[in-house]
Amino acid sequence: MAPNTTTVDDTTQQFERLDLKKLAREVGCSYQVFPKETLPPLQPFEHTDPGHLGDPEKKSLYDNAEKIFDVTPCLGTEIQGIQLSQMTEQQKNDLALLAAERGVVFFRNQDIDAYDLVEFGRKFGNHVHQTFGYPPNLPELVSVFYNDPDTTKFFRAKSADEGWHSDITFEEQPAGLTFLKMDTIPEVGGDTLWASAYEAYDRLSEPMQKFLEGLEAIHTGLYHANKAKMEGVFIRREFIETKHPVIRVHPVTGWKGLYVQPGFTKEIVGVTKAESDNILKFLYNHISGGHDFQLRFKWTEDTIAVWDNRCTFHCALFDYFEVGRRHGFRVTPTAERPRFDPNGKSRTKDLAEKKKAKQLQ
Repeated sequence: MAPNTTTVDDTTQQFERLDLKKLAREVGCSYQVFPKETLPPLQPFEHTDPGHLGDPEKKSLYDNAEKIFDVTPCLGTEIQGIQLSQMTEQQKNDLALLAAERGVVFFRNQDIDAYDLVEFGRKFGNHVHQTFGYPPNLPELVSVFYNDPDTTKFFRAKSADEGWHSDITFEEQPAGLTFLKMDTIPEVGGDTLWASAYEAYDRLSEPMQKFLEGLEAIHTGLYHANKAKMEGVFIRREFIETKHPVIRVHPVTGWKGLYVQPGFTKEIVGVTKAESDNILKFLYNHISGGHDFQLRFKWTEDTIAVWDNRCTFHCALFDYFEVGRRHGFRVTPTAERPRFDPNGKSRTKDLAEKKKAKQLQ
């Protein structure tokens, strides 16, 4: 069982499975439950990343896929012809490594259901959200569906660039990978943007890189807490504020990445409020304006995105409310506590050095 798990074993076998896709199209997300039960604080745990067991050449994926291609030069890879529901343990390890390197990996036409996705995610960790609703007996699952008037009004009142975030960075041990399946898509709209935290770091000047490497920032779940209070949702576990490095090093790749975003970062530690506000404003603009290290993904029905929150930011676009319904579900396992390592490397420089060394062989 994964750490901090509050569910029973063998979820896929003990309960009648709901067809969430069918329910979402008929009645929206009324299948969700919001238990008024207090959850204990999360406990520290030792995270062992499956990416460490990945094959550098990822042969288990490349030798069995129908097609694999990169979405942009620095971010995103799409794999065709492999079902997550049938993945071997080595393929899962190679997927973790690929996501750590490429940021986000896409799989279209996937048959895995919500119950098996929860079991799949437990290989990588576990997390039960403080306020989100979920299907009965699947507290680790987060339903992605917005159509009530209050929520629609809430998102329309926000600028899209305020939506950039990495998942649950307010936790002491935040998210590693996220697995999101979208099973209902509007005819147009509802795309998702991703940006590379590696490239966000690499595109900064060397003096700015060195300056940021010495800083830490406070991350807070206040956004979710306020939204829950607005909607009258019970907060099952208190949201916390946590201090993380502004630049973190990915434990699998050893690459440095920017680790602040407007979704959950509150302030820079050890500087004045004015200095913190200006530093964060610069970095947020750097992320939202970094079109050459972003991708915009157009979903198709039953596509799964697997992304690494330790080296990406993402932003959903809420432009589809008059067009149609958008529904999906995700699991977001937590990983290690973020750390800065002075021996970490630039992704761009490391790849260039490896390419040069290979040419000299």
